[in-house]
Amino acid sequence: MPTDTLPNPEKSPERSSGELIRLEQVTKRFGDNTVLDHLDFSVDAGKHVTLIGPSGSGKTTILRLLMTLLKPDEGTITVDGQKLFPATEKERREARKQIGMVFQQFNLFPNMSVLRNITEAPVTVLGLSKDEAVERAEGLLDMVGLADKCDARPAQLSGGQQQRVAIARALAMRPKVLLLDEVTSALDPELVAGVLDLLRDIARTTDITMLCVTHEMNFARDISDQVLMFDSGRVIEAGAPEKIFSEPEHDRTREFLSAVL
Repeated sequence: MPTDTLPNPEKSPERSSGELIRLEQVTKRFGDNTVLDHLDFSVDAGKHVTLIGPSGSGKTTILRLLMTLLKPDEGTITVDGQKLFPATEKERREARKQIGMVFQQFNLFPNMSVLRNITEAPVTVLGLSKDEAVERAEGLLDMVGLADKCDARPAQLSGGQQQRVAIARALAMRPKVLLLDEVTSALDPELVAGVLDLLRDIARTTDITMLCVTHEMNFARDISDQVLMFDSGRVIEAGAPEKIFSEPEHDRTREFLSAVL
């Protein structure tokens, strides 16, 4: 089912085919620490790619670069043919409209209702009318099982409910790319399954390209078209999930998986 079948569909431009995200020779340093080391990789449109590896291996840094929350020290980043880096701020703003992100800590606006959390960006960034944005938001809240929480504030919701709102907020922008950064790591264990099931549904029923950082290996196995194993800022192994999880070739991959599975 294409993305246009999400609640309150709005006909979007024709989807790209082939490569959607490309990083070329991307390097990112924090002081003397090189977090990404001349990294090359790409993601095709509609694919679900999961980044695994030890903490500090550069996975979340990639997502933050794609959201333009960080700038690379070297290299180029392109999304749907539009440059994120190097680029002017105007070019970055246009490219960033194609990208939604769900963070570990939800990052909802505490002073806004659930409904306004979801409608704010479509109105201010995309230029939707308030009525259009509300219609879209209500459909998404129904999809994530929170249709009765429109007027609630984030503090009145459980962690799992807040993360569902955060997912709805990201989808309200109708992004081509959805970035997922350890979206269950801040949740109580009993809330994890519900959020992962929602994301499985999104992966199964839309054509959104997904780039996911997670330590939930069963989830990665379920949704991924490709899994990339990171270590020291580089991809050391890549392949289909059944290969990476069942027959990894690299010693470091085997060591990591034996520790987390």
